[in-house]
Amino acid sequence: MSQAQLLREAIAALESAGIGYFLSGSLASSLQGEPRATHDIDLVIELDACVVDALAQAFGADAYFFDGRAAKDALARRGMFNLIDTTSGDKIDFWTLTEEPFDTSRFVRRIKTAAFGADISVSAPEDTILQKLKWAAASGGSERQIRDAVGVYELQRGILDEEYLDHWARELGVSGILDDVRAAAKS
Repeated sequence: MSQAQLLREAIAALESAGIGYFLSGSLASSLQGEPRATHDIDLVIELDACVVDALAQAFGADAYFFDGRAAKDALARRGMFNLIDTTSGDKIDFWTLTEEPFDTSRFVRRIKTAAFGADISVSAPEDTILQKLKWAAASGGSERQIRDAVGVYELQRGILDEEYLDHWARELGVSGILDDVRAAAKS
């Protein structure tokens, strides 16, 4: 199964169960900035007990690895769980929506985008940039995360909400990295 098909099937399972979600991570930054290959699909999902049953029903075949018990544990602690396509190695990381103000803001601001043959809820470009900067800071300055943020900033420049970026960069402690992204996007 292709990565796009895996994503479409996961979204169909979430939507049929009435579970809100949005695409984040490298696929979101590839849609909004500079494309790059990745085997991981990052989906942020609403906390809902039926998500495990919906995913288990949709991906219960031998071609997938999905640990329902690990997923229920992740939901209980608002952590992450995954689904792996054992034939391709592609993986979906399901990140449960937290009650942190930035997560709440990202969820409210998600946008619908036509991509991969479906209408998909995706992180707003500002939130994609900020999340990439947050991950870069947490990993000690990951160049890949920063490059992804620069790519989104360059492509979306002129339509980005700069005040929103500045506000959340201060709140998340990534203002310096955001300044670096802006400088790199100008060169």
